[in-house]
Amino acid sequence: MPHQESQQEIRRAAAALDRRRFLTTTGAALALAFTTDLPGSAHAAEADARTVLKADPFTLGVASGDPLPGSVVLWTRLAPKPYESGSGLPNARIAVEWEIARDARFRRVVRRGRTTAHPEFDHSVHVEAGGLAPGSVYHYRFRAGGHTSPAGRTRTAPEAGARLDLLRLAAVSCQAYHDGYYTAHRHLAEEDVDLVFHLGDYLYEYAVDAHGGARKYTDRTLPEIFNRETTTLEDYRLRYALYKSDPDLRAAHAAHPFLVTWDDHETENNYADDTPEDGGPAEEFLVRRAAAYRAYWENQPLRRPQRPRGPDMQLYRRLRFGTLAQFDILDTRQYRSDQAYGDGAHHPGPESEDPKRTMTGAAQERWLIDGWRTSRTLWNVVPQQVTFSERRTDSTPAYKVSMDAWDGYPASRERLLAGAESAGVRNLMVLTGDVHKHYAYDIKRDFGDQKSRTMGTEIVATSITSGKDGQDKPADWDSYMGANPHMKFYNGRRGYVTVRLTRQRAHIDFRAVSAVTTPGAPVHTAASFVTEVGDQGLKKG
Repeated sequence: MPHQESQQEIRRAAAALDRRRFLTTTGAALALAFTTDLPGSAHAAEADARTVLKADPFTLGVASGDPLPGSVVLWTRLAPKPYESGSGLPNARIAVEWEIARDARFRRVVRRGRTTAHPEFDHSVHVEAGGLAPGSVYHYRFRAGGHTSPAGRTRTAPEAGARLDLLRLAAVSCQAYHDGYYTAHRHLAEEDVDLVFHLGDYLYEYAVDAHGGARKYTDRTLPEIFNRETTTLEDYRLRYALYKSDPDLRAAHAAHPFLVTWDDHETENNYADDTPEDGGPAEEFLVRRAAAYRAYWENQPLRRPQRPRGPDMQLYRRLRFGTLAQFDILDTRQYRSDQAYGDGAHHPGPESEDPKRTMTGAAQERWLIDGWRTSRTLWNVVPQQVTFSERRTDSTPAYKVSMDAWDGYPASRERLLAGAESAGVRNLMVLTGDVHKHYAYDIKRDFGDQKSRTMGTEIVATSITSGKDGQDKPADWDSYMGANPHMKFYNGRRGYVTVRLTRQRAHIDFRAVSAVTTPGAPVHTAASFVTEVGDQGLKKG
């Protein structure tokens, strides 16, 4: 990883490249990826909403997220023509009204206000609504130009010292649009959960053909603009419009507050910090990263501190729910060392075992361990992207592990395990995405010694669609289960995970659907586990 001075030079070069090259090749919009402040009135005139919003502007739905005691983020984006550049809107500011009520019919409105959808942010809206009661359920909606958005349901976090006896979570990841229907999101919308963690690959950069890939549309044709890899700001914005136009994803967002983090595909497969998948100049990749990060923030219910500054965006953050749970949401993509031995599977060696290698970067690593030391909650939950526990391909001496997962960064993992041990963390749960499989692990203090202390549990949520339909027992099931005694469950279907945290235990349900290449498949519980407070380790539930 380059030193700080080198990184600053690269970022200056990226900004210069943006002005010289991309202003001529992709239009002036990409320069916006390097702006940092909210636009002022000098940037664009204000339009009459009723004049410019002839059609419904709320085609991408609503969302909420990052709840704090008495506050939550409300999101929408005006897009009357979502599959067109600029979404059919002029380069003008548009007024948007919002309101929050105690009831679904909005008879008891408790907060309302007016905000602005700026063209510089693709007419997205982020309202950090405050003055709400802690630990409470609310309903919200937006209005613009005589149109009213669908209503969403959200909730605030309880006060920091509040005793909370139950918290219901869900975890999702990896929703390649071209690999199938978002049936799992439709079922998730109907689950009784308090929070949803999206653990990465919300978006895929790969081309989507006119028939929607595995969706095999016969009743519509997607525009040719989607049939290319995303590289520019316009590309990423349009791809979010495609994904968010899906009714099942919109339903899940409207039903629950989301806490999001990214993995690689929101930018490019298997990138590491400023190193693209197939190599190339860091300054050119940082221009692409700036575009991807800006579009990510524009399209997610994130707070102002998460707004990117050019190619940099602090996505790791901490939320607490009373004295029951602390959530340390990680970013294992933006600060990591480049993968050893390439991006795939490889036997551990001197390159991967270099003690200087990092998955999180030094600052995020210190932040996480310091947060554990000061935690006063019963559960410490770490939502993050790639498999944390050791995952050997087989039981032979020549076994391989994933160089893109924590197995490719064992020194970084060891520092976290040592930090958790010294901090006295007793009830640790890692929530993971990425691998398109359901896994359940006991986190061992030393994965080479299965008799070593169980430090916590890792719950891996399978994909929403990525990998298409999958199967209950993948072909490598026997080799993986045999080589990894700490692996307690492995299933290859699509779906999501739900977790019920109490003051006595965590109950985990691995939810699965039988198919995603055809719509409407039912959901079932593939397996259930529990882990007890003070006695970590997964047991069949």
